Amino acid sequence: MRPVYIVSGGVSKFVKARHDKTFQGLVKEAYDYALADIGIEHPKFFELVDGTVASYFSDHFTRQLMAGIMAQDYLGMCPKPSHRVEGGGATGGICFQEAWKSVASGYMDVCLAYGFEHMSHVETWKGNEFIALASDVSFDYPVGGFYSGYYAMMVTRHMAEFGTTVEQLAHVSVKNHINAYHNPYAQKRMRLTIDDVRNSPMVAWPLTRNDICVMSDGAACVIMCSEDGLAKLEKETGQTYHKVKVGGIGRGTDAMRMSDRPHQSYEDFYKYNALPNEMDDDSKAYYKNLWDKGFRYPGIHSFRAGRMASREAYKNANITDPMNEIDFVELHDAYTSSEIQTYEDMGLCRYGEGGNLAASGKVFMPGVEYGLDLPEKPICPVNPSGGLIACGHPVGATGLMQGVFALWQLQGTVEKHFSDPTLQLKDAKRGAIHSHAGTGTYVTVSIIEKEN
Repeated sequence: MRPVYIVSGGVSKFVKARHDKTFQGLVKEAYDYALADIGIEHPKFFELVDGTVASYFSDHFTRQLMAGIMAQDYLGMCPKPSHRVEGGGATGGICFQEAWKSVASGYMDVCLAYGFEHMSHVETWKGNEFIALASDVSFDYPVGGFYSGYYAMMVTRHMAEFGTTVEQLAHVSVKNHINAYHNPYAQKRMRLTIDDVRNSPMVAWPLTRNDICVMSDGAACVIMCSEDGLAKLEKETGQTYHKVKVGGIGRGTDAMRMSDRPHQSYEDFYKYNALPNEMDDDSKAYYKNLWDKGFRYPGIHSFRAGRMASREAYKNANITDPMNEIDFVELHDAYTSSEIQTYEDMGLCRYGEGGNLAASGKVFMPGVEYGLDLPEKPICPVNPSGGLIACGHPVGATGLMQGVFALWQLQGTVEKHFSDPTLQLKDAKRGAIHSHAGTGTYVTVSIIEKEN
């Protein structure tokens, strides 16, 4: 595989409704941003780009089949090769990885990945129905299956199994909303307290409105290059770009219906699912004690696909201690509970310790005032951008948005793009982006690194 560099990225403002633009216009807004940031105009870029990957989740929202080719045409990319990907909430993350594969394989030297969703054309209840179609329509959906209900069920099991509290869930919401307060592209730029989160309208106990992401209109894109492609761009623009590369990718899948997910023994967990940082004697004893008490993996409190994607990405990027070897994570926090569950899947802590990690301070940003009593200092900030809960979730764009914000962190250009230095981490060298679909049916993890 060839090295793959992320040269530029762009996002539109994420909002509840963009009545001023079509989905094609939103994509172009992000695309124009990415080109302007590297100092090249479309005619010259068109000569250099070898093709594109398009992502959007649902044909229902736009009432348009093959919307990707309409965006391709609007960008002036015809007749360059392209294809559309879809994978529920992980659609943008899959798009990011498909662009990487196009370049790493040698098929392209310069690839544009773009994603979008225009969700405001329908009422919220109808949008939730469309999203619920990403569950099994023969079994779960007919008996009232909808995603806030699924995640409420999962977190109540997590609470019963591990003692996770609603206050720990609220810590995630406070963190991500206050981070987004400094992000001008975020949909919900709010300063919240624990009480604000708990006192907001209840959706599905214990999840309140401020525990759950919102539907959005928005678009995002990234430009990836091989070494040859990077040289062509630099020659064309006369500039030297930050060398930020994709260090490794991973993917995982699981059964659509949670009831179909088999339990594993302690021995099989260590054979197939344990991470390198869980191989010490203390962790083995910790997990043996969980199994002796009746713990079963994956159950409905964990995302096996997230663990598989993490294992694969860490192996490819030579990561053995994610909490201390990754400087930040942009994580798919459609629910505060799923962020806590994913801490455990990604090995930032052991299963059962996610709630404590959420309130510890380790996953908060340094230098940001949260109004919380946090006992420990930041180690690996999670969702420095504000995440889905605060930025919004235009599904096909979300995973690419994470890639853009991660790129800016590693370039050290957050202040330039946000007009605010608050969210810039000092000397960040490696980040992870995590994209998640359904109740954990598709998951992608991509490691992004600043080249020395």
